[in-house]
Amino acid sequence: MKFKLILVLFIALSISASTLAIEDIKQITLDEAINIAIENSIELESQGLNVEIAKNEIKAANRLQNPSIDTYWNMGDAGKGNPHSIGVSQMIELFKRKHRKKSAIASHQVSEETARYKNFDLKMDVREAYINLVSAKTIADSLEVEEKLLSDINALVKQRQKIGKATETDVIQASISLNHVRTQLNTAKTNIMAARFQFNSVMDTDPIYDSVISNFDDDENFDKLLTPSPKSDVPSFSDILALAEQHRYDLKIAQKEIEVAKNNLKIATSQRVPDVEISAGYLYQPIGMSGSQYLNGAYAGASLVNLPILYNYSPEIKNAKLEIQKAELKYAAAQNNAFANLSSAYEKLINAKVNLNYYTDTLIENSKTMMRTSKKNYEEGKTDLTSLIVIEQSYRSIIVGYTYALAQYYSCWINFLREVDVENLEQTANL
Repeated sequence: MKFKLILVLFIALSISASTLAIEDIKQITLDEAINIAIENSIELESQGLNVEIAKNEIKAANRLQNPSIDTYWNMGDAGKGNPHSIGVSQMIELFKRKHRKKSAIASHQVSEETARYKNFDLKMDVREAYINLVSAKTIADSLEVEEKLLSDINALVKQRQKIGKATETDVIQASISLNHVRTQLNTAKTNIMAARFQFNSVMDTDPIYDSVISNFDDDENFDKLLTPSPKSDVPSFSDILALAEQHRYDLKIAQKEIEVAKNNLKIATSQRVPDVEISAGYLYQPIGMSGSQYLNGAYAGASLVNLPILYNYSPEIKNAKLEIQKAELKYAAAQNNAFANLSSAYEKLINAKVNLNYYTDTLIENSKTMMRTSKKNYEEGKTDLTSLIVIEQSYRSIIVGYTYALAQYYSCWINFLREVDVENLEQTANL
């Protein structure tokens, strides 16, 4: 008795905990999800610090050398006739600071572009995770509809068996089909949980958020999911390619890295230019050191330092030239990859758009009509159960296939935006 009481309490607590967990889940729009992700992203915060560091490096690169205070003090008989001195010396770099500063500015620009790219990439990750979550929900909804349909068929077969119009084999066949779709539905519900965890993981939050959109069915969801309707026109590939050349972060970053490398070559070459050190100060001889009277005066001097005689910085210059070649090769590779990836993403988007329109234009309505007719024919005894089950399986395949086609279209659109490096359709509308 005590064991049963404990078991009942455990089940009640589990149900209560599950209910509280569900109530804690907040449904949000895609725009809200993107804003939450940006606010919570540790990586974006870290990259923001990198930008600040690079900004400070500009000031460091443009620095002047600190002066030195020099003194010379004579003692004893050896110092008689020689003055004491106190003065200041200053190292002046020639043709070095401006190159350091330009290189630091270019590095700062690379850091800023990287920050913008990470921000963009995070937004795309959130959109993709959000769509995957809605896709998992839509598949589960479709299977629930199929479960209801097969439950009705199962009940119909049992009724027909009672009046002698269906066999025991028909009952078993209908039950197998129903249980089969239930296993698929259970898997689909598990996939929703996994997609929800992944969605929250992308946003760097605890798993407490869910999509406010429950399925893809509503035409308004294209706008809510920041995706154009599959009926809308897609700009030509040449226009898209021109846009990508302007917006792709990898190309802009690679260009800036070439600039950094060229400035680093100038820095290395400028090391061969000697620096100038100037000095000035005060000289004096006390009576005890001059022998008769207090003597004083001033001095000024200049000298060339860091003469490239014993070492002329050839290795640094050669390496700087090689770094330019590496940066140029990286840019060329980025261009080739951009064209190949963009071509692939564009073709996949067009294909996904065409496939989705096939479903919406003909397949969905025709399959629904076929399913209704087949069920009616079975009720009237015009066809057998096997034919109805086969048509139901075909109908289920088309419905689930339509959901996958929708998900594929959304995913292809996001991948397309990733390759162009723009966030919204409006940026392509003026092409």
